[in-house]
Amino acid sequence: AEWSSYMDTKVVKFGGSSLADAGQFKKVADIVLADPARRFVVASAPGKRFSGDIKVTDMLYGCYDLAVKGESFDKEFAAIEERFDGIISELGIDLSLETEFANIKNAFAHRAGRDYAASRGEYLNSIVLAKYLGYDFVDPAGYIRFDEKGSFDLETTRSLLAPKLASLEHAVIPGFYGSMPNATRHAHGLAVVEVEVGGVDSGVVDQRDGIGHQTAHGGANMVINLHDLYHTANEQRG
Repeated sequence: AEWSSYMDTKVVKFGGSSLADAGQFKKVADIVLADPARRFVVASAPGKRFSGDIKVTDMLYGCYDLAVKGESFDKEFAAIEERFDGIISELGIDLSLETEFANIKNAFAHRAGRDYAASRGEYLNSIVLAKYLGYDFVDPAGYIRFDEKGSFDLETTRSLLAPKLASLEHAVIPGFYGSMPNATRHAHGLAVVEVEVGGVDSGVVDQRDGIGHQTAHGGANMVINLHDLYHTANEQRG
């Protein structure tokens, strides 16, 4: 691939309210596609659509808590499926999450962990957004690493993520989670991590049409590496 202007690459992150429903997805797509430099998108789980609504992350927590108690969570999980299927239907994209839903339900039944449960909202939403944008989907579980104490492992993440980003022109990456060394101890190796976007260029945070996004050239944990590792890898290639 040729990277004529990779130094202008931007990483944009959208929160839950910005990706709460199909209407918001369309606004996000307009923002992302309006600037060719916005190559990498970090996505959150669907947030509240209206006052009194329930965030998907909270719905997932509720399902998992029932699973741990050995109680049925079919009805509660069906509501989550309906939420995502509704977004897919309204966007008019050819995508089925049936396999992902089945895998998540099975993992819940085997008590995969609350961190794993919480991370599935970002995971599923990013799959949908990637399909809608026509971007590649990158699962952080394979590239974002934390050590046994839960601290961010920059060196390992760099070694895994840099070549991956260098091979892609565009990608959607779920926010808030990565993997830990001991998958048997910590929720299949997935841990939820709060990511604050730092180094935001003044004037780039966009609130138009009820959509808030941040464009970063630096920041904590995942975001700083998406940008910096992309440039590092391409400089090495050059």
